[in-house]
Amino acid sequence: MFPEFWTVIPAAGVGSRMRADRPKQYLPLAGKSVIEHTLSCFLDHPGLLGLVVSLAADDPYWANLDCAKDPRIQRADGGAERADSVLAGLHRLSEQGARDGDWVLVHDAARPNLSRQDLDKLLVELGDDPVGGLLAVPARDTLKRAGTDGRVVETIDRSVIWQAFTPQMFRLGALRDALANVLEAGAAVTDEASALEWAGFSPRLVEGRSDNLKITRPEDLQWLQQRWQS
Repeated sequence: MFPEFWTVIPAAGVGSRMRADRPKQYLPLAGKSVIEHTLSCFLDHPGLLGLVVSLAADDPYWANLDCAKDPRIQRADGGAERADSVLAGLHRLSEQGARDGDWVLVHDAARPNLSRQDLDKLLVELGDDPVGGLLAVPARDTLKRAGTDGRVVETIDRSVIWQAFTPQMFRLGALRDALANVLEAGAAVTDEASALEWAGFSPRLVEGRSDNLKITRPEDLQWLQQRWQS
């Protein structure tokens, strides 16, 4: 029913906007760390072939987690940018036997509220897609483009605007080549889909749940804590 897949979790960032004593993926949430909740949705899925977490080389927190001992999880050394970390994860998957034509899902380490329903929907809708794609949500609010003076320049047509989420799902070989070429060219990309776009592809948008929240600021973590406690 579901295509088999590998997963890469880039987790080498420090999350400075959280103003915390550790990277945001290691902050406590409902009795576990954020990253443990993030990983659980994938580890519980029957289609998972293996998972790589890309970490800072001097990360002192990962080894203390129970999931670090899971044989399905491998570690890779992350880099300065997200693209470096994801690329390192893809190379680690290849070392584990992943093939260029295999599906790889890349998911944010600090996005712990991914639902199984959304994960299944992404896998089913993209299983036969020639390019791949990503979970996303149509823009709800009125959008403004600002000038350098902080004043509104124009109102943007929100009907064609989507907010990109993760997981993002692409073939290993295509994603590896796109990221490698982007890094070599020094181009700025903020997610895997933009690397594929830079390479000339058009990823497909799969509408997901709006509560697939990425923890970026303290209030994001507080919102999730309150939601899970209710």
